[in-house]
Amino acid sequence: MPTENFDEILNNAIRRVPDFPKKGILFFDVTSIFTNPPAFKHTLDRMVQIYASKKIDAIAAVESRGFLFAAPLAEKLQLPLVLIRKKGKLPGSVYRASYSLEYGDATIEAHKADIQKDKNYLVIDDLIATGGTLTASKSLIEQGGGKVAEFFGVIGIPELHYEKKLAPIPVTTLIDLSEK
Repeated sequence: MPTENFDEILNNAIRRVPDFPKKGILFFDVTSIFTNPPAFKHTLDRMVQIYASKKIDAIAAVESRGFLFAAPLAEKLQLPLVLIRKKGKLPGSVYRASYSLEYGDATIEAHKADIQKDKNYLVIDDLIATGGTLTASKSLIEQGGGKVAEFFGVIGIPELHYEKKLAPIPVTTLIDLSEK
C-alpha cells in the first residue's frame, strides 16, 4: 500500500529479501537499483533536484551502498565527499563512533583530515531504519567541528521511528517502505 512518500519507479526496482540477515527482517536490497539504469538515473536526478539549491558544503557517505549514491551526487554538485567506513578500513588518524543496528553492533570511522570545522554536511545512506548509523555519522562529523545539515536515504522505514532519533536534523527519503 503506498505511503505518503511513495515512488513507483523505486518501488518496482527495489528487491525484497525476507529473513535476511536474520529471520523476521525484510531486507530492502537497493543493489537492484544499480542493475536498472533508468531507476538509478531517476534516483540521482531526484537527489540533484532536492539538493542543488540547498546550503551544503560537503557530502558524507555511509559505507558501502551510500557511497554509490553519494559519489555521483557530489560530482554533479561539485562538493567534497567524505567516506564513512567500517572500523579498521581507513589508514591514519580517524574519528570513531559505535552504535547499535537492528541486528547487531558496529563501529564506523572517518578520516580526521576530511571533516572540516563549521562546514554543513549532507549525510547519505541507502536506507534509514532505526537511525543508529546516521546518529553515529553525526557524532563523527561533530567530533571534527562540522555540522549535519540533513540526512538522506533512498529508502526510509518510518515504522522504526528514525525521525525521533535523528531530530532535530531534517530527514529526506525518496520512498518510505514497511517491513511488514
